Amino acid sequence: MRTPLTIAMAAADTTSLSYWLNWRVFLCALIILAPLALAAILIRRYEGKRRERESPGTLFQDEAWTTYLKRVHPRWLLAFRVFSFVAMLSLLVANVVSHGGGVFYFYTQWTFTLVTLYFGYGSLLSIYGCSKEESYTYTSIGDTEQGTYTPPITLEEEANTSKHSGTHSSEATVREPAGFWVYIFQVLFQTCAGAVVLTDIVFWGLIYPFTKGYRLTFLHVCMHSLNAVFLLGDTCLNSLRFPLFRISYFAFWSCIFVAYQWIIHAFKNLWWPYQFLDLSSPYAPLWYLGVALVHIPCFAVFALIIKLKNSLLQRHSS
Repeated sequence: MRTPLTIAMAAADTTSLSYWLNWRVFLCALIILAPLALAAILIRRYEGKRRERESPGTLFQDEAWTTYLKRVHPRWLLAFRVFSFVAMLSLLVANVVSHGGGVFYFYTQWTFTLVTLYFGYGSLLSIYGCSKEESYTYTSIGDTEQGTYTPPITLEEEANTSKHSGTHSSEATVREPAGFWVYIFQVLFQTCAGAVVLTDIVFWGLIYPFTKGYRLTFLHVCMHSLNAVFLLGDTCLNSLRFPLFRISYFAFWSCIFVAYQWIIHAFKNLWWPYQFLDLSSPYAPLWYLGVALVHIPCFAVFALIIKLKNSLLQRHSS
């Protein structure tokens, strides 16, 4: 079994010009660049604050640390984030100590590290929020795109706003728009959501069942399960939104990993961490296209989970 410590030479020389200068690489590059271009367009169109009216990308400062249900104090979310961060950081350190820095050759470790950073950063924001905003009134509305928050009311939205119980314009006007660092946190959350679903599905659905002689260890199980468990727990508690256009950042994340692999293999002849990344196969463009398309249901699964959460908790609180 291949491990980060026993990287073998690939059958095809990845450092040769013939490996890169062919139709397969050209098609794979197009498959990577097309989602990147679309992602850039979506981010430019929807991301950030809009003065005239609220857009799908609008955020408020307190959304980084408030809870979905007003009966659950934000300190519970803080405690959960701190616990998750400590547990995941411990597992990450243990994995690096056991297998060396070569573990970061894999997308799984990239994702696990990203989720760890999410919980560490979330813990800091929760500490800041709990110390600053003890007098907040927490409201609860169910909408996958909007999350739990009281939006600023405009004349254009006034008729629709009346549908949401507990929403008052007097409350809406005092909410502070999110700053840059809260936007970064929101982006981290949605990138982690898609990446966690992708890594766990690929591992448990493809790599583990179809790899001969693969022996599971405690670290393997934890690396491909606890990230999802902790992120789902945080999702149940938090009030973060989940606008669908932020699948763009998930696409960027995966494309960065592929670019990293291409650069490494262009300078050093190594085996690929995942066989579907190997550009020597005549089916490489189909593999790349398939993996690119799989990003959509992976992201959609988490969006549906949040929609279900919003629906169930709103019924429970009504």
